Amino acid sequence: MTIYQMLKHCTQWEEMVLSKQKHKRLFVGRLFGKIAMKDLLKDESPIKRNLPTLPQLRIVENKGDVAAEKEKWIDLIEEHANSSNTEFVHSFFGKMTKEQVGQLAYKHTDHHLRQFNC
Repeated sequence: MTIYQMLKHCTQWEEMVLSKQKHKRLFVGRLFGKIAMKDLLKDESPIKRNLPTLPQLRIVENKGDVAAEKEKWIDLIEEHANSSNTEFVHSFFGKMTKEQVGQLAYKHTDHHLRQFNC
């Protein structure tokens, strides 16, 4: 994964949790999403490596404006402070509370920053 791909993935992920992008629920998520979310958010541990990425958030293009994508990601992260999205439905985990979205956003960001030793 290139830095651009990681940044693009992160901006698209942030747009999803801020409800700027909508994705259909995955069938497997309907079966196991709540269990997986409970396990993921049970403590402060980082997200495990090599967990599957939502198909809609896999980035194939590997070239782009890294600085612009980084700035966009920072802006989207800052939007969480003012987000009032109480009806967010994750395509795998299902309906999530604002607190759960915040925990997941923190863990997701941490996970990708660790990948690049940031």
